[in-house]
Amino acid sequence: MTLTRNHFKMALAAPLALALAACGDDAAGGLEGDVIAPIEAPAGTSWTQTVEVTDDGGYLIGNPDAPLKLVEYGSLPCPACARFAQDGFDPLIEEYVSTGRVSFEFRSFIIHGPLDLALTRLIGCSAPESAVPLSDEVWANLGEIQNRAYANQQALAAIDSLPLEEKYVAFGEVTGLYDFFKSRGVSEDQARTCLGDVAELERLDELSRGYAGSGIQSTPTFVLNDNVLDDNNWSALEVTLQRAGARPE
Repeated sequence: MTLTRNHFKMALAAPLALALAACGDDAAGGLEGDVIAPIEAPAGTSWTQTVEVTDDGGYLIGNPDAPLKLVEYGSLPCPACARFAQDGFDPLIEEYVSTGRVSFEFRSFIIHGPLDLALTRLIGCSAPESAVPLSDEVWANLGEIQNRAYANQQALAAIDSLPLEEKYVAFGEVTGLYDFFKSRGVSEDQARTCLGDVAELERLDELSRGYAGSGIQSTPTFVLNDNVLDDNNWSALEVTLQRAGARPE
């Protein structure tokens, strides 16, 4: 329970500085591989509509047996992650995941305090196939979410005295997250239940402890077939995917 409490107490008054703190610099990395032929999805299905929750706490889109397995460790309040979502998510899914050659797994790395934890819980509060689209909605509206979340510092400070099972429920109300997610298919009752689930909040914290323990230090960080990449923007990442074999013959 310690990490969850710390997540709530850390930096209630430092929204933008905190959101920028763990976002890495742009760089490029690469792997080499032969051209991989497209892999057909089972009859009547599409790889872009195939979603599952992984044992590592991620949301995997595409062929679970794809030769190229791309993992993003991203933080929901991270502007660099938002830029990747804007620039790269659609071409990644439409041009690479759809072929069955690449799978994409998003793992929410909770490093930006209570807002990060609350958002991570709420994107997972509905069906698994909704989690990544909800994360994209968060990134597309990040400035608005942050501004509203930190507008009432007095109310946020008062929340800190509540029991943990009430703390994040109140946080969702003060920060306007219920309204945001309600307009995107997650009812307020559903969201309150999710934010009151202390065991799940602790599980999410523990997953992020594990990510940090494995050497992930910044967001976004991309891992391709267990190789940590220097790339954290779409133009560099696309080159890496093509070098690894996800290119036309």
